[in-house]
Amino acid sequence: MNLRSIVLLLFSIGPLPVVQASDWPMWGRSADRNMVGEASGIPIDIASGDFLPKSEEINMETTKGVKWVAKLGSQAYGSPVVAGGKVYSGTNNESPRDPSQRGDRGVLMCFDEASGEFLWQLIVPKVGAGKVSDWEYVGLCSSPAIEGNRGWVVTNRGEIVCFDTDGLANGNDGDFQDEATFYSTTGEPVELTDKYADILWIYQARQDLGVFPHNVSSCSPLVFGDYVYVATSNGVDWSHKNIPAPYAPSLVAIDKETGELVGEEVSGVSERVLHASWSSPSAATVKGKPILVWGGGDGFCYGYDVDPYQHEDGFAALKELFRYDGNLPQYRTRDGEPIKYATYDGPSEIIATAILYRDKVYVAIGQDPEHGDGVGLLSCIDPTLSGDISGQAIWTSPEIGRTISTASAKDGLIYQAEYDGDIHCFDADTGEHLWAHETNSRIWSSTLVADGKVFIGNEDGELVILKAGREKEEIALIDFFTPIYCSPVAANDTLYLSTQTHLYAIGR
Repeated sequence: MNLRSIVLLLFSIGPLPVVQASDWPMWGRSADRNMVGEASGIPIDIASGDFLPKSEEINMETTKGVKWVAKLGSQAYGSPVVAGGKVYSGTNNESPRDPSQRGDRGVLMCFDEASGEFLWQLIVPKVGAGKVSDWEYVGLCSSPAIEGNRGWVVTNRGEIVCFDTDGLANGNDGDFQDEATFYSTTGEPVELTDKYADILWIYQARQDLGVFPHNVSSCSPLVFGDYVYVATSNGVDWSHKNIPAPYAPSLVAIDKETGELVGEEVSGVSERVLHASWSSPSAATVKGKPILVWGGGDGFCYGYDVDPYQHEDGFAALKELFRYDGNLPQYRTRDGEPIKYATYDGPSEIIATAILYRDKVYVAIGQDPEHGDGVGLLSCIDPTLSGDISGQAIWTSPEIGRTISTASAKDGLIYQAEYDGDIHCFDADTGEHLWAHETNSRIWSSTLVADGKVFIGNEDGELVILKAGREKEEIALIDFFTPIYCSPVAANDTLYLSTQTHLYAIGR
């Protein structure tokens, strides 16, 4: 085939998704979930801008260092994902893009990466169980995972949805053809346009697994090999004492092409769950062997074989390779008696995502921010799958309190935030505590290392920018005037930041 024939063939196929080397295609950027971006030239002289009169839109003439701003809902907890020329962000429906779709919903919005133009949205009606399983107005808390022209996300109803990244603009693809009913709250089909998501398949975790998500379904899917790995958010009921589904799996593997269940954890996490299993899984190849790592709602960090096996009871399961208690013994018991959960000095679950860095696992414990401050622990775990050490701590540090923030690791340093507002830096090999920076505001966001800097947002709406390194140095403090609960991400030399109400693209 000559060059002309090849060119004609490509034109006949049509455009293919372009995945750039410095995209951010899933929570944590890659399967190891290490919050480090490849970027340069991100501005630090930033102004978030003023509102246009009687509007929720930002006057771009009053911004500085900002490429574009897109309006989200009134709350946003699904951190941005950038892939194939598109930006995705989870939010609620308080600024409806479709006037016919009003009321509380979970929403995944998709924007054009270059211009910020709104492209399409996935709208998910509520479960109807109130705060106990689908908290009002928190929207969609999951960050999607994108691979080629497909994406996967966990909805506020606990469903695992696979979607076409082009939405319905290129037709209704896949086996699932009933989007009009899916988007409806009345049972009457909605009128579909190309501004809606094209759903390829749905896995109904609540119905098929019998899980009981507590408050929210928060996991961000992990795509690794042929599977999508998802935590189910299974937890306690409104009483915080009863576990409605103690034998339901807290972590599952789904075939990414078909949406079929191919494996589930049998570690008994749900029987021991303290509150909910909200953490997202991670994966990497450690000493030549792929390994799946996940922080459970019982406070243990688990290692699993990435390939399911046939359990003796006749179903596919995930083989447990190690189990590590992220709590110190004195957090669990005192004088031989269990310490009550949700007390300052009591045990915690794992909400932050465990990251893999240089064949080690780094993970910290924490609780629902509503529970306030408490004792914490950052652990460096050896997940070696052969030899005498397997799932044992190399070092631990109680220098940090409770956290829901995921760590970032770069150049032998670990950057870890805690809920009380402090940002810490540790030596990744020894655990030596190098410095702490006080922001004087609560932190839900995770640290991002990019362009030689550490970025993080706080509840006061401030973007904190520190110099990456063994010496603490604050470079800038930018006020966005709205709480920042999402984590900043860096893609293609641009910083993406979701406040509660707006998505910013910051760059030259």
